[in-house]
Amino acid sequence: MKAAILPIDSLVQAYEAVRAHSEALAAPLSAEDASVQSMPDASPVKWHLAHTSWFFETVILSKRPGYKPFDPRFAFLFNSYYEALGPRHPRPRRGLLTRPSLEEVYAYRAHVDAAMEEACRDGELQDTIILGLHHEQQHQELILTDIKHAFFSNPLLPAYRNQPAEPQPAQKLEWREHQGGVALIGHDPKNPNFAFDNESPRHQVLLRPFRIASRPVTNGEYQAFIADGGYARAEFWLSDGWAKVQEEKWEAPLYWLAEGNEQAFTLSGVQPLDPHAAIEHVSFYEAAAYAAWAKARLPTEFEWEASAAQFDHGQVWEWTRSAYDPYPGFKPLEGAVSEYNGKFMVGQMVLRGGSSATPPDHIRPTYRNFFPPQARWQFSGIRLAEDA
Repeated sequence: MKAAILPIDSLVQAYEAVRAHSEALAAPLSAEDASVQSMPDASPVKWHLAHTSWFFETVILSKRPGYKPFDPRFAFLFNSYYEALGPRHPRPRRGLLTRPSLEEVYAYRAHVDAAMEEACRDGELQDTIILGLHHEQQHQELILTDIKHAFFSNPLLPAYRNQPAEPQPAQKLEWREHQGGVALIGHDPKNPNFAFDNESPRHQVLLRPFRIASRPVTNGEYQAFIADGGYARAEFWLSDGWAKVQEEKWEAPLYWLAEGNEQAFTLSGVQPLDPHAAIEHVSFYEAAAYAAWAKARLPTEFEWEASAAQFDHGQVWEWTRSAYDPYPGFKPLEGAVSEYNGKFMVGQMVLRGGSSATPPDHIRPTYRNFFPPQARWQFSGIRLAEDA
């Protein structure tokens, strides 16, 4: 996670820009919008705003002489999963935190920001501050994914923003050849840019020759899968996926509306389904089933990274066929941040590429996102691969 040393003024500016962007994302929301939690996997926007401040306060400011917490009770309310940092309010009940108010959360952020301006001038803290900024960028994406799910749960189907997405042009699917062989995977230690600990250490993998699609699967292509009985044909599905289809009665991706699968709920409210846009909000199970139907497969995360220079990415997070495991020689960071990534390396699948909700400067080819295979509320889609 060690990044290049920044001039103090540049670090201050980076801190201010990231913090301001979080508040800009929350600006369209009422206090009621910001307090709602629509499911256990999501969190209220107000909680995201507070938790990211908790991270800076707890991991950095609490260790600085003379710092006084804004409210000592917030240590319990806004801890996420850090066992070493004490007990916490249960995740599924974050929506019950009507107090503190949204106004108090903004005051909390201002209190932390004032103290962090001085902390940014301490060169020994730079690595941890940069980690905190990338942590906040992760929560910026969650602000959008979680509020979309909350608004979809509202019978009024309100819009987060008024501007709909631009229609996408049709793009021919082409296959990019990769000759295979030994590939270097992971963050290059000579690269001065930031990377999370789970992107290291850089290591060699042996790849067989393969082909990978030049673009993600589109809505129109996925409609053909549905029309061909894709959700009713067990032969395409992994056993756990088929059980999930039956249990939750899946018939289409999350946010597609039932009337003919011609409309979908978006951050701009209900919109016509763009047949040329990348499919999104599908689980790993749906991605694997579609790939089987298309007589292809999902790429491994190593194939994806080794060939990333051959295609554009960043429209949707792309499921891979790789379990979220540690790289050979992986060692968590020391201290409280040792819990950041390593303890989740079980029962999850890797996604690559970034999405429309990901801050653009947060996207890089080595980034390893991860979710359980049934997750659908993220902006997750499909890129196909096949053996050469």
